Amino acid sequence: MANKPAYTIADQIQLLKSRGLQFREEAQAAYWLKNISYYRLKGYWWDMQSNRVNHQFNPNSFFEEVIDRYNFDRHLRLILFDAIERIEIAMRAKMIYHLSLAHGGLWYLNPSLFADTIKHSQHLDDLKSEFNRSQEIFIKDQRTRYPETDADAWKIIEVASFGTISKLYKNLGHQLPEKATIAKEMGLNMHNELSSWLEAIAYVRNIIAHHSRLWSRNMVKTPVVHLNNPSGVWFSQSLQPVQLKKPFLIISCLIYLCNATTPNHQIKAKLLELFNNKPNIPIYKLGFLNNWAEEPIWK
Repeated sequence: MANKPAYTIADQIQLLKSRGLQFREEAQAAYWLKNISYYRLKGYWWDMQSNRVNHQFNPNSFFEEVIDRYNFDRHLRLILFDAIERIEIAMRAKMIYHLSLAHGGLWYLNPSLFADTIKHSQHLDDLKSEFNRSQEIFIKDQRTRYPETDADAWKIIEVASFGTISKLYKNLGHQLPEKATIAKEMGLNMHNELSSWLEAIAYVRNIIAHHSRLWSRNMVKTPVVHLNNPSGVWFSQSLQPVQLKKPFLIISCLIYLCNATTPNHQIKAKLLELFNNKPNIPIYKLGFLNNWAEEPIWK
């Protein structure tokens, strides 16, 4: 099948109008489409269609509503990235501190500390690759002064990606007391709970880092929701299946971990302010259903 022809901005607007999408200000719409591509915005109007084969829109669907959703999602991602930064930095600090004190500065090289030696070798390659790419002054100094020497954990882990940190932690030997200590300091009593959460958060971090859409997205990674006697406030009621696959659950995990690692953080307050300032945004499409605001983690 031949590729479709490229459309001008005017053609794109006419196409959307022919499918039932309305415009309050076409000139303003042209501005948006010049700066945000048609297919980036498509993810925000997808559920506004009554027929997704012929791409017909529901009655009274407006382009400006699409832009509202886009801007809401952008602000949501900025707030969540702030939360992820706090968690990422805390995880680095705890892994460096506890494991280095117990097993020395080169603990990350020791395969006996890890459950799967093949995965350990793969993660070690990732760790060293990230170290070699780093432009941090202290890393460049290390590479210059000690080119043939493995860097201590407090250097190499400090420039590791969140994904690599998550994988390293998950692969630590399950009987290592330091693994349990780190989980407890993050507010969880089981290391498998923290591993599950970190994996899901790393997935969301990649979405945000690539400026991709969280809006109405189904999450590929689902964190553990049933916690073993958590030290912090969590959910009092079971979540609905849709809440498990939407961003709501992972966002709640971020709030929980920030509660444990960053006293007086404003992440939840900023989220609630965003929701209150955008009352027309259907946040149930993110999994915020029914009495979500009455749950202990959100109340």
